[in-house]
Amino acid sequence: MQKFLAILALLLASIIGLHTNGAKAAEGGYGFYLLGSTTTNAGILPPPGTYLLDYNYFYSGSTDFALDVAGLILDGGVEGDVYGNVPAPLWVAPGKVLGGHIGFLMLIPIIHKDVDAGASLSLPPPFGLTLQRSVGDEETKFGDLVPGFMLGWHHDNWHFKTHTLVNAPTGFWERGNLANAGFNHWAIDNAAAFTWLDPKIGLELSAMAGITYNWENPTTDYKSGSEFHLEYAAVQNFSKHFALGINGYYYDQVTGDSGPGARLGSFKGRVVAIGPVLNLNFALHEIPITTTLKYFREFDVENRLEGDAGYVTVSFPLSVGGSN
Repeated sequence: MQKFLAILALLLASIIGLHTNGAKAAEGGYGFYLLGSTTTNAGILPPPGTYLLDYNYFYSGSTDFALDVAGLILDGGVEGDVYGNVPAPLWVAPGKVLGGHIGFLMLIPIIHKDVDAGASLSLPPPFGLTLQRSVGDEETKFGDLVPGFMLGWHHDNWHFKTHTLVNAPTGFWERGNLANAGFNHWAIDNAAAFTWLDPKIGLELSAMAGITYNWENPTTDYKSGSEFHLEYAAVQNFSKHFALGINGYYYDQVTGDSGPGARLGSFKGRVVAIGPVLNLNFALHEIPITTTLKYFREFDVENRLEGDAGYVTVSFPLSVGGSN
């Protein structure tokens, strides 16, 4: 599952000339659910109608590694930059389902990745030899389509929402490519969220918890572990048009990677992130536009890249109507 360990194994095999399929462990080091995408207004499903959400996601991270085994020293690093544009049409049906409204959406990711990795292997005396190896990939491709549905309820200042998202392996994936946009396996994410919003004082408190279950990659025989994610926001609305607060996420891989392709073992990842969030609401030709800007700084990282993430999300209705 964890990219830097997978690349480490790939580079080590290349340096010392062993015949092994290192790409079997390169399952990306991340899940299909975009961490931080649901923080502010996490529990709010809009009224019946048709909407367009457009997520613009930015990430830049790196990691270094060093191993010393009986004087045999392997060190190096990995750097990755990601930009994703993810349009997501959403339809919220009129009428009630289980006392709430139901919505259907489709995430259509277009991903640009630039990943570079390098390593050096220093042999102890009497050899005194250092071998170096570097690899890199850069791609702009369609990622996996992600259909899903949501259920939402409202009661006074409380708003609740659940979602189920399904990762369908339809995007670009190439064995051994460090910049894959897709995952080449099915996955499902189930989550529940709430928002408490008091219009009198303008305070919003939101949180969402979910878990991602991954099926095995049939090409690599690699099964990524299940992933828990928690997101939150505390936001002050200063007017109907402007809100400012903090948001963050916590990620913990609760089960290890497995399958015949997991030759590096059962690794688990973890990361914590926090940063500011800004909500702007305005009208363009009488169409209400909601724009959210987020920034996250990652820390307390284990078995993952560590870096900075950000979002610029724009949403607006294409049509609104139906019974509440």
